[in-house]
Amino acid sequence: MVGGLLVDRSTVLLVANRRGAFDRTIGRRNGRLEWTPPGGVVDPGEEPLAALSREVVEETGLIVERWSEVLYRVSVEFPDRDMVLGVDVHRALSWTGEVVLDDPDHIVEDARFVDAEAAGLLLATAPRWVSEPVTEWLAGSQAGELEVPEFSYVARGLNPGDLTVERLDPRWLTEDAHRYRERRSCMSTWTPSSYR
Repeated sequence: MVGGLLVDRSTVLLVANRRGAFDRTIGRRNGRLEWTPPGGVVDPGEEPLAALSREVVEETGLIVERWSEVLYRVSVEFPDRDMVLGVDVHRALSWTGEVVLDDPDHIVEDARFVDAEAAGLLLATAPRWVSEPVTEWLAGSQAGELEVPEFSYVARGLNPGDLTVERLDPRWLTEDAHRYRERRSCMSTWTPSSYR
């Protein structure tokens, strides 16, 4: 997966994602609302930055012209689901257009640029593995890092609403997480089997 940070002066773009199944009677998904940066799945055969650009257009209508190298990485091990989620996060260096909501997946309901304080409040609705890295990056705690910072988590449970999430010291990663990292370094794309 890939995520994008679009920063304009002192604001960052967040999108409101409605989780759950699509309900045709109301024309949208019926689950809870989570505010996150835009991003999503890298389709098979797709380059990660092309996927990120596609996701940003689908979710916001903005066209990103250039991306940074990876700002930080997130890995989440789901031992009860037998999967590891990996996300590379990039910063948009330039983009054009206006925010237009026309998400073909019917997930994004709102998008707005917000200051760091408002971002912190909105990000509280997102999973911990999304909110903590973004909040720390906005606070500048990763400034001056020589290596790409990694945020590692384990999420126990089967129901997304009832997960117990723990942040890990990257040195304590499980063998599955290490195998994922090795796969990621050898492959240009990776798609989790059951995230969305």
